[in-house]
Amino acid sequence: MRRAIALSRRALATESGPPFGAVIVRNGEIIGEGSNHVHVNNDPTAHAEIMAIRHACATLKTPYLDGAILFSSSEPCPMCMSAIYWSRIAAVHFSTDRHAAAQAGFDDLALYKELERPCNKRRISMTQTIPEEGQVTFEIWKNDCRAAIQTQLNEDDGTM
Repeated sequence: MRRAIALSRRALATESGPPFGAVIVRNGEIIGEGSNHVHVNNDPTAHAEIMAIRHACATLKTPYLDGAILFSSSEPCPMCMSAIYWSRIAAVHFSTDRHAAAQAGFDDLALYKELERPCNKRRISMTQTIPEEGQVTFEIWKNDCRAAIQTQLNEDDGTM
């Protein structure tokens, strides 16, 4: 955790982005780390957790981080939590929570509420267009007997 906090301080000192840091550990070894690079990379997805996931996946040459633990200087935002689930990280430890981050100006509450709304009620217009044509690629995938294994989240009971 102290390494994640040090990375958040480095982001602040180098002005690469807001003060967030993350470290991913598996079997007692750091396999990835990152600090916020939103501003320096002009990339709104370059959050510390995303950067750490990218680093760990590149290190292990796999999109899956089964058994890994992520240490974050702050509670991950909804985007980062999605990436954590997609990458199959087993556990997350964080230092400050979303309420402390909100007091510093990083308030994700509106985003959490937005994601709960039906698509047609969101602030960003979302319209489904030619779904039949889009479905073709999924049919090809399914007919080739491929399996979508990105997450193993069981929606019924919330277990993985």
